[in-house]
Amino acid sequence: MSLWTKDNQDYERPCMITCALSGVVANRAQCPGIPYTPEEYGAEAKRAWEAGAAAVHIHARRPDGTPSYDVEDYRNIRAAVLAACPIIINFSTGAIGITTEMKTAHIRALRPAVAALNMGSMNFAKYNPRKKAFVFEHVFSNPFSEIAEILRVMNEAQSKPEMECFDLGHVANSFPLIDQGLLRPPFQYSLILGVLGGIPPTVPNLVRMVEQLPPHSDWEVIGISDDQWRLVAAAIGLGGNVRVGLEDNFYVAPGVMARSNGELVEKAARMVRDQGREVATVEQCRERLELVHA
Repeated sequence: MSLWTKDNQDYERPCMITCALSGVVANRAQCPGIPYTPEEYGAEAKRAWEAGAAAVHIHARRPDGTPSYDVEDYRNIRAAVLAACPIIINFSTGAIGITTEMKTAHIRALRPAVAALNMGSMNFAKYNPRKKAFVFEHVFSNPFSEIAEILRVMNEAQSKPEMECFDLGHVANSFPLIDQGLLRPPFQYSLILGVLGGIPPTVPNLVRMVEQLPPHSDWEVIGISDDQWRLVAAAIGLGGNVRVGLEDNFYVAPGVMARSNGELVEKAARMVRDQGREVATVEQCRERLELVHA
């Protein structure tokens, strides 16, 4: 092992690639490759897995493409994905305007290997500088009491919490939960840069977030839109992991829209190998995150 590697910056370790298949907001009018039906989720997951993804992050949709928080929609999507490929399942719990019970019902019922956990409240917006106007704006509320309740559900289900941190303070929000024993190592963090209301998408900001992580942390970067590939390159060099997919960014290059999630994963995997790292397999990721379920 190189003497330059650190616990949370081990660039000799294989890089885990996660693919966020659809998100909850975008639709096919914006990007034709976004899956709606369970069969389409399965096909997209298989393309991502064949290109090098070890995990898929899933927001459920109804077959007409509208967002769903229904357990049966999650069940049908998971069944289609696992029938298509042996990939790690990561279910979202993030939502605005629904109850904690609705956010966690699919975790209780289906017990995914990984479940995403939003780590703090924030303004959440999109701004159009050409029109000098906000496209949308929300207050994304995630109080400590709700985070702790969602964590209890995840722990009962034996689903690994994937802590989604949109700002530096969100990393620190994990510390009292670690002290309470609600979070246990190995920890899994997602560092999200580029959402308006969160931390700006610069490489120095990514480094600052990584420096705040506790020991025994596995982390990935999630770069939004045009900033994604620069942050992916930085995360690979820092020894982290990466997330790509049509939830976060539609484009494989400026002006070139991806036809599928697989194309985005293929580019990420090539970037990993170009820096001399290996792409982590599903089995390697299951072992190092100590996952219990599929």
